[in-house]
Amino acid sequence: MQPRVVAILVARNGAAYLARTLSAVGSQTRRPDALVAVDAGSRDDTAAMLAAAAPTQFVTASGRLSFGSSVAHAVHVALPPPTDDDWLWLLGADSAPQPDALARLLGAVEIAPSVAIAGPKLMRSDTPDTIARYGESVTRLGASVLLVENELDQAQYDTLSDVLGVSACGMLVRRSVWGALGGFDPGLPSVDAALDFSIRARLAGHRVVGVPAARIASAGGPELFGRATVSARTTALLRRRAQLHRRMVYARGLAPLVLWLSLVPLAILRSLLQILRKQPGLIGGELAAAFATAFSGSIAPARKRLRAGRKLGWAAIAPLRISSSLARERRAARSTTSEGPRAPTRVRASFVSGGGAGVVLFTAIVGVIVFGPLLGAAAVSGGALLPLSTSVSELWANVGYGWHAVGGGVGASDPFAAVLAVLGSLTFWAPSSSIVLVYLVALPLSALGAWWCAARISSRAWPPAIAALLWALAPPLLSSMEAGQLGAVLAHLLLPWLVLATVAAARSWSAGAGAALLFAVIAASSPILVPALVVLLLVWIAVNPARVVRMVGILIPAAALFAPLVYAQVLRGTPLAVFADPVLPSPSDVATPAQLAIGSADSSVGGWSNLHALFGSGLSGPLVYAILLAPLLLLAIAAAFLPGSSRGIPALVIAALGFATAVAATHLELTTAGAHSVSVWPGSGLSLMWLGLVGAAVVSLEALGRGVALPALVVALTAVIAVSPLLVAPLAGTADIKPTTGTVLPAYVVAEGTSRPNLGTLVLTPQADGSIAATLQRGAGNSLDDQSTLAGTSRTLGASEKSLLTLAGNLASRSGLDSSALLDSSRIGFVLLGDSADHGAASVHERAQDALNGSGTLTAVGTTSVGLLWRYEALPATGLRGGNPDGGAVRAWILGSIGGVFLITILIAIPLRGTRRRTSIATALGERATLGEDDDD
Repeated sequence: MQPRVVAILVARNGAAYLARTLSAVGSQTRRPDALVAVDAGSRDDTAAMLAAAAPTQFVTASGRLSFGSSVAHAVHVALPPPTDDDWLWLLGADSAPQPDALARLLGAVEIAPSVAIAGPKLMRSDTPDTIARYGESVTRLGASVLLVENELDQAQYDTLSDVLGVSACGMLVRRSVWGALGGFDPGLPSVDAALDFSIRARLAGHRVVGVPAARIASAGGPELFGRATVSARTTALLRRRAQLHRRMVYARGLAPLVLWLSLVPLAILRSLLQILRKQPGLIGGELAAAFATAFSGSIAPARKRLRAGRKLGWAAIAPLRISSSLARERRAARSTTSEGPRAPTRVRASFVSGGGAGVVLFTAIVGVIVFGPLLGAAAVSGGALLPLSTSVSELWANVGYGWHAVGGGVGASDPFAAVLAVLGSLTFWAPSSSIVLVYLVALPLSALGAWWCAARISSRAWPPAIAALLWALAPPLLSSMEAGQLGAVLAHLLLPWLVLATVAAARSWSAGAGAALLFAVIAASSPILVPALVVLLLVWIAVNPARVVRMVGILIPAAALFAPLVYAQVLRGTPLAVFADPVLPSPSDVATPAQLAIGSADSSVGGWSNLHALFGSGLSGPLVYAILLAPLLLLAIAAAFLPGSSRGIPALVIAALGFATAVAATHLELTTAGAHSVSVWPGSGLSLMWLGLVGAAVVSLEALGRGVALPALVVALTAVIAVSPLLVAPLAGTADIKPTTGTVLPAYVVAEGTSRPNLGTLVLTPQADGSIAATLQRGAGNSLDDQSTLAGTSRTLGASEKSLLTLAGNLASRSGLDSSALLDSSRIGFVLLGDSADHGAASVHERAQDALNGSGTLTAVGTTSVGLLWRYEALPATGLRGGNPDGGAVRAWILGSIGGVFLITILIAIPLRGTRRRTSIATALGERATLGEDDDD
């Protein structure tokens, strides 16, 4: 008896493919006995096209049924009762069979009565000689795997027939088996529906075969049913949800309960794994699939359906499963292939033979010589710089949120505190030594970063070498180092690496995460750079719109670091205060815009303003400085007109943004130091400007070709001469920074304060205008990580500050007022009258000294290395050993959030690139099945 075949063609919004499919079905050498057309809720011309094809039955499915549900609906409403040899041929709108496809499928099932399901070889409709999908299997853990996917058809799989599962597209299934097994599982609307049905057929005692001679052109997988396109994230979600559903359905005994309880924890672990795989976009799908499966109502009916039809044990399908390791190899090979051709690699100069190593070595020697006075020092202080806390635990206690000795209260910490905590942890035995180390290696590290950055846009040896020298001996860097502006120094060191990482972020999640970490450190070290860097990032996003999620992610760690501080500053009405320098406020002579334009961070113009004696009346030091830098400026401007201007102009835009940032910084007076208002340090903005100028100069030097040597030497020589006063300053002792022992208070006070951290020392500093600056330090004295811009930028005085000023005024003058109560309430045990660098403060110092000596409350200790010291001996010992609030649950929540963001970012930033051999699963499976091995992990 000849088998009766009913073709069921299901379509939803498939008008683009339907004409070809209908024509191919009508051209079969063995035509189906009936054609049932199903419109599954289309919004295009699909229904009209199906009706015009005059099928045997035309069914309109209400709602948006899945492919399997649409087939079940057609079988139920359109087909007569089954006979013993009825077959269903399942087709989609994009399934265009070759003329002999049905005949080949029937030929395979007629010679093997045990076969209940036969599947064709699916070919890509756009490239007919490529196998889209052929055969399916599962790993031991239930992950579905295509045996053959997107491979050129060279008849290499024409001997593979016994498979665990086949695709729904083109499946030929015995109708009685379809009815006995209940059709496709409604809990699997697309992905793995046919695989699950094939597994249940195997467990019911039937065979499933692939028929390689039967070919059907297909435009996509099951996830595309009714969709024009589907994203990789959606596909991953559908696959993961299908895997979890099948795992819950197939589990036996108490395993379903264990699996149910592990769904969400496992999703979290897999999310971390996706981070390591540089696929953070799949995290949402992992969690969504876990929750959807946990609360799905389709699992119980599916388990009941499986029990009703199963006749064999799971060992029956074991030889047809594949090992997880083989599946991973195949996925790795497919991932490598999907990356497509890489951009051509730019040939760059060798770091060693191209001069990079030589410049780094030269700048290392210069750095050791210039900052030689710091060799062997325990710490560096002066200008805006203070030593760090003496222990790593104290460093980390100042991160995020908590008690601040400066300001005496609980509040948001500066993001820079986290940078200092990491820096100090590198030399955990002596945290302040890390700053000494930064000063000693700053020049060679700057040269190294600049060389690699310049080599990214130059293939010659001269330009990167000159860029390294110019960046290492940049006036903004040397001025920042000598002024103690540690944040600006770190920003200068990291800016070239940020450029490299951000450029690479368009191609790599690891580079994007690395850029995010660098951006966070630079923003925390020098907040004034944030607006300019955000503008540049937005421009880069506009150039690479396809990578917008990855690019925007660069801002997330910095946003997490700044969130507590921004919230606190905005809440009290001082939003601009977030741009304050996170170092000790230190006054300096503000540079004019013209001075900023030639790279000078203050009015000294790189030290040349003090060299009048070297020049005649017609030539000033600043003018000489400008003349020396003119070759660099001219070379940078020329980049806009020479070949390579597409890189030169953006570099000049960076320079312009840096200059604008520096000018804006000089107009932001956010903190005070004694009687002086302190503006934001413009050195960071000048570093950004210098970065643009050096980048433009590299483009010009690259364009000069063989004539590069002379202009390169001129620029290098004049630039070195221009910074010579800055190089001499630390050796001459005229720089603000000095080597110290690691404390800012007298040793006598430090000895007392180390064991009593709440013991206060009132520091009085005479000012040139006749006033006295008063600060209160606790314990062993303030450290750099104690600084708080939240306290330093406050516009109002609290009760404690007013009390402190009252006390200072009474102590520094002969008021006759008994200050014991104020000293007790503020827990002050020492009063230190410091020396002032301001001229004209000597009379103030003398008057204050007389008043303190005449006080009956204080006892003179004597002269120390930092000033005159008095002691208040009647101070009660209560509350001096600690007990300050630490922020409680708020601090824990903030630290947990920041730590979570940075943990994820670091995991993404870690480069993991393994190499795997490319193995054909179908070939390996065929070999193992022949040997009768069970190769499950």
